[in-house]
Amino acid sequence: MTATLTSPELTRADRCDRCGAAARVRAKLPSGAELLFCQHHANEHEAKLIALAAVLETSSTEL
Repeated sequence: MTATLTSPELTRADRCDRCGAAARVRAKLPSGAELLFCQHHANEHEAKLIALAAVLETSSTEL
């Protein structure tokens, strides 16, 4: 599931948890944990995140 960002907007300081690139997607897990991903890693892990019932929020602004 992909949704628009409802949490605080991602900023230039927010970095991908996998590679350190600018974060574009926030994954909210059912446990309440959040993961940040660049678009590349969000695409790579999207199926697994959805299987885990994560909510994917994409940034609506250019960083």
